[in-house]
Amino acid sequence: MSNENQELKRGLKARHLNMIALGGSIGTGIFLAMGDTLHQAGPGGALLAYGLIGIMVYFLITSLGEMATYMPISGSFSSYATKFIDPALGFALGWNYWYNWAITIAAEMVAGSLIMKYWFPNVPGFYWSIFFLAIIVGLNFLSAKAYGESEYWFAGIKVVTVIIFLIIGVLMILGVMGSDEIGFHNYFIADGPFHGGIKSVFAIFLVAGFSFQGTELIGVAAGESEHPEKTIPKAIKSIFWRILIFYLGTIIVLGAIIPFTQAGVSESPFTMVFEKAGIAGAASLMNAVILTSVLSAGNSGMYASTRMLYSMAKEGLAPKFFARTNKRGVPVNALILTTLVASACFLTGIFAESTVYVWLVAASGLAGFIAWVGIAVCHYRFRKAYIHQGNNLSELKFKAKWYPFGPILALIMCLIIILGQGYSCITPNGVDWHSLIASYIGIPLFIALYAGYKIKHKTKVVSLDEVDLTFDENINN
Repeated sequence: MSNENQELKRGLKARHLNMIALGGSIGTGIFLAMGDTLHQAGPGGALLAYGLIGIMVYFLITSLGEMATYMPISGSFSSYATKFIDPALGFALGWNYWYNWAITIAAEMVAGSLIMKYWFPNVPGFYWSIFFLAIIVGLNFLSAKAYGESEYWFAGIKVVTVIIFLIIGVLMILGVMGSDEIGFHNYFIADGPFHGGIKSVFAIFLVAGFSFQGTELIGVAAGESEHPEKTIPKAIKSIFWRILIFYLGTIIVLGAIIPFTQAGVSESPFTMVFEKAGIAGAASLMNAVILTSVLSAGNSGMYASTRMLYSMAKEGLAPKFFARTNKRGVPVNALILTTLVASACFLTGIFAESTVYVWLVAASGLAGFIAWVGIAVCHYRFRKAYIHQGNNLSELKFKAKWYPFGPILALIMCLIIILGQGYSCITPNGVDWHSLIASYIGIPLFIALYAGYKIKHKTKVVSLDEVDLTFDENINN
């Protein structure tokens, strides 16, 4: 069944790579949470917060793009940290990322079962969760190409929905659709457009950060993409603008059509707009789209976590057992462990929803931001080592703009978000210690992984002279 000598296969085409990165960032954050975002900060505050996060994500994704084009490996920033900084950091980043996605798969399975209740209120959600998990495991078991193809269509549905929404929204604002011209007067009701001032903008800044998580999947997928030196730069350049247009465009349209005083999380703001436009079955349609979002996130989570575990096993940061692949290039053992962990987390969601599950989800909360910090630090270090070892920057196939300002700014903004998590736990009645500990539980876990490996293996920070910038492109050996 499995063979020690098999490797991953480069089966992901440029269109797959585009949709993996795009689909990774368009999810329930845009379809559900956007209503609450508008309600909290008003359209102006939401635009400002998402715009700032968009700038940070641009620098992170171009930093990752530079490294992934030069060294396209599935271990991505975990492998880069091992090679460019310290194996202990690579170990901690890799396990942190794997665990984050394994928990996410469980959370998406719960979300999927809740959505199905809309159509099938009498069918226990447990059955739907098992069904969805079986689909995701099946797609990932087939091949990287099967994952890429399914993600292409999952993400495609989301993208088409947003485009249709933006077109209908603009027509409604202009008065072409709907009963009358809407214009932008909803921006200025109550204390808009910046409702709640700087404090609200900061709160949305944190939410926006979570919405964009998943864009770094492009770095993991680079290890199995065809012609990475061409496809990665192309994907990176187009992704940022598409994401920005989708997110900022959605906020502009929603802010105009729905008074921010009426927006919330009880109903998808997309559903509200489609209903105002007179589209029959808008709620059913949006529920179906949100379901594809959930399946897309679970599908990507399964892919990212298995590839990260495979890469760590190849580098000796995880048991060698997980480096085995089948003849289709799928790391089966890594897939089995991830499925088991995701299933265990899911079961705790049923049997210990208010205790264990809450902590599991809380522990993965900051994991994405820790990964982003890792990307910024790795890029800074990569470029320093590249120049130090006498290489010419003009030889890089893709070069991130504004170095070192870009990675440093992204790092600072990530740290602000991480620190800001605790800000929301401070209430007029004092500090909510339970929420504060839940917000930060991921940091001591990360430090424990890093310190544990460092003490056991006595690793040191790799000097600039010894940074390994070599890469073996023979992935299909």
